[in-house]
Amino acid sequence: MEIIMTGLASILFGAGIYNLLQKQLLRIVVGTVLVSHGAHLYFLTMAQLKRGAPPLVVDGVTEYTDPLPQALVLTAIVIAFGVTSFLLVLAYRTYTVNETDNMEELRGSDHE
Repeated sequence: MEIIMTGLASILFGAGIYNLLQKQLLRIVVGTVLVSHGAHLYFLTMAQLKRGAPPLVVDGVTEYTDPLPQALVLTAIVIAFGVTSFLLVLAYRTYTVNETDNMEELRGSDHE
């Protein structure tokens, strides 16, 4: 199962990097989303989540679930959502002002 999850994270990284290298601004935003989701999945896979008792300190419990990886990924998901919403607003504003989302056209020319 770990091999499948690592492979899926690699596919997300690859698709994200491909979209980051595109010329359209919206594809760049989608690329950042895919890369962040790949990082979340990779981190959860490498944490080797195991099933067990809740992380409460009581007598007799020898195996429990570590809550730290889930807490870190949950925080990273919230941060990624904020960055994505900011990038979408920035892309919308760029499109309304410049009437294009092509990065080559947004770069301008040397005489401008």
